[in-house]
Amino acid sequence: MRRFPVSAGLALAFPGLAGATAVARAQGDREDLSLWYDKPAGAWVEALPVGNGRLGAMVFGRAAQERLQLNEDMLFAGGPYDPNNPAAMAALPKVRALLDAGNYAEATALASSALMARPIKQMPYGAAGDLLIDVDGLSGAAGYRRTLDLDTAIATTRFANGRVRHLREAFASAPDDVIVLRFEAAGGTLDLGIGYRHPGRVKYGEKTPNGVPWDHREGLALDTRPATLSIKPDGAGALLIEGRNEAAEGIPGALRYAVRVLAVGDGAIAVEGERLRVRGGTNVTLLVAAATSYVSFVDVDGDPVAAVRARTAAARGKPYARLKADHVRGHQALFRRLSIRLGAAPVARATDARIAAVGTAEDPGLAALYVQYARYLLMSSSRPGSQPANLQGLWNEGTNPPWGSKYTININTQMNYWPAEAANLGECTEPLLRMVEDLARTGAATAWRMYRARGWVAHHNTDLWRAAAPIDGPNWGMWPCGGAWLCKTLWDHYEYAPDAAFLRRIWPLLQGAALFFVDTLVDDQGGRGLVTSPSISPENQHSKGFALCAGPAMDRQIVRDLFGWTIAAHKLLGEPDAAFAATLEDKRARLAPDRVGAQGQLQEWLEDWDARAPEQRHRHVSHLYGVYPSEQINVRDTPALAAAARVTLDTRGDKSTGWATAWRLALWARLGDGERAHAILLGLLGPERTYPNMFDAHPPFQIDGNFGGTAGILEMIVQSWGGEIRLLPALPRAWPEGALNGVRARGGVELDVTWADGRLRAVALRGRPGASVRLRSGARLVDVVLDGAGRARLDGDLARRA
Repeated sequence: MRRFPVSAGLALAFPGLAGATAVARAQGDREDLSLWYDKPAGAWVEALPVGNGRLGAMVFGRAAQERLQLNEDMLFAGGPYDPNNPAAMAALPKVRALLDAGNYAEATALASSALMARPIKQMPYGAAGDLLIDVDGLSGAAGYRRTLDLDTAIATTRFANGRVRHLREAFASAPDDVIVLRFEAAGGTLDLGIGYRHPGRVKYGEKTPNGVPWDHREGLALDTRPATLSIKPDGAGALLIEGRNEAAEGIPGALRYAVRVLAVGDGAIAVEGERLRVRGGTNVTLLVAAATSYVSFVDVDGDPVAAVRARTAAARGKPYARLKADHVRGHQALFRRLSIRLGAAPVARATDARIAAVGTAEDPGLAALYVQYARYLLMSSSRPGSQPANLQGLWNEGTNPPWGSKYTININTQMNYWPAEAANLGECTEPLLRMVEDLARTGAATAWRMYRARGWVAHHNTDLWRAAAPIDGPNWGMWPCGGAWLCKTLWDHYEYAPDAAFLRRIWPLLQGAALFFVDTLVDDQGGRGLVTSPSISPENQHSKGFALCAGPAMDRQIVRDLFGWTIAAHKLLGEPDAAFAATLEDKRARLAPDRVGAQGQLQEWLEDWDARAPEQRHRHVSHLYGVYPSEQINVRDTPALAAAARVTLDTRGDKSTGWATAWRLALWARLGDGERAHAILLGLLGPERTYPNMFDAHPPFQIDGNFGGTAGILEMIVQSWGGEIRLLPALPRAWPEGALNGVRARGGVELDVTWADGRLRAVALRGRPGASVRLRSGARLVDVVLDGAGRARLDGDLARRA
């Protein structure tokens, strides 16, 4: 696997990489930064995640047989493939004509046979197997406790067996690109047997007769071991596991992968058959590396064996204390940029007990912990050089993950990055930038072969191989705005960290995405403006019993944004093609506007179909994109449309799947209703939507709910849109006092905000010297100019402090 170099331009675009951002700040004395439990993990959703962006593990904390479940972010099924349907171009105008005639059944049937990708599904993300470490001679585990310290990114297990005190520490080192698992026995010795187990298929949602989620793989059973798997000694104290990825949907597996486990310690270490044995030591450190042969979406000729050997050998050259110190230092340089405190001191209960008690006991600190956990998860699953965070971030148990655990780009992938900028982790978006650059290549082929259009397009899903054609069937996949929506993450990064080099890099992506719609927008048959056709409003059906339609509201909103960003970038960069900018201005002005329906709701479709749509409480609220994450519809500039959005939200209801609940939370926060947002947050934090390890329960696990929920919490405290920064715009009564330090806002501004008795007490600003910042607190609006050091301090009335 090739590590992607960071260019000088990228270092400028992501200042943390160049060391130019704020120095890490110590966390507040009262900040709660630990998940802890008084028993080992049973089900996978009780285990604790570690990750370095590319390489991850779930740590179970079991005394007699520790389980370390491994993931490598490029271990998808299949190989390079071309999904574009050769029949699409000829069928496209026929589908459009059928939609214009109101013949939705025939349009859907033709789209299903001629427009959908071949194969109809994309490649799923896999798992890298398990390490199972048997600990001989244990008779008990007294005083048991396992923790995940978010400030150090170390998962720890402690217990006593008689007079022997056991300590285990696990972390995924970004500096050394290995997982480290340390065993110590104070007052005794260790006898360990270490084996590898190939991943299998998971029975998601099944339960045992007593109602406990089923932990699908106990013991060292290798019944699913494929013929291509090889486990062999690889020098003193090391095992080398080699295999191939799986085939899927008729696409052969093209990736080779390797896992190397190297044991270092003061006992006798030997390889016995396919297992490592450690006898008589007081400490042992396992160094685990994993890699694939993936180089790019068209190149699978990397050398994973050489990669894992090099990484474990380099890590072996460091003592454990240095491995740990380097890991912690690298983690804290990012993590300590932001701190958050809501309410009083942390609740002294195990994390699973706190989740179970949501709604029955006051625990505002759990929301603050949820924010910091999401920041930890984003850092752990999306770092420069890695793949973007997928549907499960980085952590997936089996070979058949929910929805393929790929990149669903009609909301879920975008939601993964909603908190990145505000939470002061802007460089974590770098993998998404590279994915969009890849999609601009594969999506250009799809745009031309399917639509005969310039530019590039991506529909509602993609995978490691950057497939861009519509999948899953027209009711889900016939949606051309996935790539355009991804561009919002890139534009957000520019607005939060303005940088000319970064803007120059994303210009061709914006330009290409906009060109596609220049060529494919059509006039609505009712004379209401330019629309997309064919399309859907993800993933909903309208009153005619179908999803396929022309001009859903979300498409018009996304294209309106896309054209606006592209026009702005064109001007900022001084691009010479004035005709292109004029074309975008013209087409943007001609897009069909948002409409309010007969029930007072914001219409999801061009027609007023909402009241007769079959699923009134649908999880997607796609037509509210204009409210959040966009700002087209807002309480300041478009109050009538904002009121219509409230009607829609009331109809949809507050309770939905995990990520959809998070979206509702963010929407109500953006609309300024802190009490409604907080009520939804309690539903998100409770046991129905949060697993014991704080993973979001869609169900099953999807990580987007963690990220979307965190974005919503931050929106309740600080908002940045419309050229101003809003302080405490949706603060609920449940958080009368607190502090949020290091939060980011558009324009390259960083803030520290404190409040008490439900009122703003102080705000500190950091940014470009001489920059003008517009602040709003309640009805008060002030313009603040930062001093020569790029600083300003204000009191609760927004008056400047000395």
